[in-house]
Amino acid sequence: MTRPLRLATAALAASAALLLTSCGSDDDQPKADDKIAGADQGDEKSPSADESAGTGAEARRPKIELPSDVTFTFAWAKTGNKAKDAVLADREQAIQAVDMAIAEHAPAHEALRFYYEGDAAANAQKYVQAYVKAQARTTGAYRYYDATVTTEGDGAGLTYCEDQSKAYDKYLKKDKVDKGPATKNSYVLYAAKLRKNDAGVWVTTELNATRGSDKCQP
Repeated sequence: MTRPLRLATAALAASAALLLTSCGSDDDQPKADDKIAGADQGDEKSPSADESAGTGAEARRPKIELPSDVTFTFAWAKTGNKAKDAVLADREQAIQAVDMAIAEHAPAHEALRFYYEGDAAANAQKYVQAYVKAQARTTGAYRYYDATVTTEGDGAGLTYCEDQSKAYDKYLKKDKVDKGPATKNSYVLYAAKLRKNDAGVWVTTELNATRGSDKCQP
């Protein structure tokens, strides 16, 4: 069974925007069509945001603040290439920003516009809105690994895996964490397109995913 909020539906696949997939949940809950970033605008920069700046060190980045029960592990090493490492660092911020926007129930969060553009930004807002409507948020641990980055000028491509086997939806009204056993579909392969904007920030313009990918299985 798929978790209805965290996982994208066929409608998302058709839009070729953001496709999230994983395991286990109630079938009678509403379904989300997409996902992206969100975060409070703060005066401080998080350490990883500073590292991600590259030539955009002057950009004032949203401070990422997450509930204590939501954790992220990025199990990929720096490449030693300044541009590629900036892509990875900004993508890390964007990934976490999504769950921050969900936790704050803020589909129009400023960080949604900071780290995402175009269709990706529109789909992200819809995804967060689905959590707001369901009175839910994410909880648990997410792990990211096997990243491959390519850059050409101000454009970049990034593929990576996500382990959602210990990540769940939490329904606030019922104070219920919707847990289910890990399955093949708990592991997701992502393919992202990014561009470096005028502030030097690598923003996500496209994000597609394949759940149950053989490449990402443990």
